[in-house]
Amino acid sequence: MSGPGSQVRVSDLAAQLRTRVEYDRELGVLGYPRGAVPSAPAAASVARPTPVAQPPASAVPPPAPARAAAAPRDLFVPPGLADTKSLEELRSFIGDCRRCKLAGHRTQIVFGVGNPRARLVFAGEAPGRDEDLKGEPFVGRAGQLLTEIITKGMKLRREDVYIANVIKCRPPENRNPEPDEVQSCEPFLIRQLELIKPEVIVALGKFAVQTLLGSKEAITRLRGRWHDYHGIPLMPTFHPAYLLRNPADKRLVWEDIQKVMKALGIGVAGK
Repeated sequence: MSGPGSQVRVSDLAAQLRTRVEYDRELGVLGYPRGAVPSAPAAASVARPTPVAQPPASAVPPPAPARAAAAPRDLFVPPGLADTKSLEELRSFIGDCRRCKLAGHRTQIVFGVGNPRARLVFAGEAPGRDEDLKGEPFVGRAGQLLTEIITKGMKLRREDVYIANVIKCRPPENRNPEPDEVQSCEPFLIRQLELIKPEVIVALGKFAVQTLLGSKEAITRLRGRWHDYHGIPLMPTFHPAYLLRNPADKRLVWEDIQKVMKALGIGVAGK
């Protein structure tokens, strides 16, 4: 069929389809199903996280129990992603990624850096200008502050931990990543975590925390409490860039980091 009438009908159908997709996504039919936890690290479809009770100071909080129901096939996981067996294979799988519109704005992909068997992973939002140029996460002023938290506060080396971002390419003008960009890129972070198998994740900043937890709650309410991210205990805290503008809140981040150190059995400096 052709003519104005058919164009209107196609437009209406497209609008209805978009509405249904968004509705299904909220129900967990599309994307990562809510309320299911993978039974093995290599599972291709994993759950959106749900909060868990804060654990004893000396213990890592346990992951949520597995559910019996099988998760539906995740339409946003690239075929073959679960077959990658190392971070090197995963980086090769990503290749010169063109899966979202950020590809046209980046200088290079910022994959991640650190110990491939790290007990602790720091997860931020997206690369900034310095990271985009160097190809390494957290290398600007905020990165220097994160390094101080790791080395001076936790008494670890930067290479002892693993550092990555939700998004692997720099958004234009450092804007927040958009939903379709998160859908394209978050499966790669999930696979990184499956391969690393960290004991704890520290999520840095409002966007990273809200994205990883699937929450719109303010970071001031989320930080300082343990949450679950695909079976891994997650501690939200402020982004180092925020601390550069609000140095008085460094004490709050230190409180969060101390909880992480206790969960990992790392002695708190000065005690």
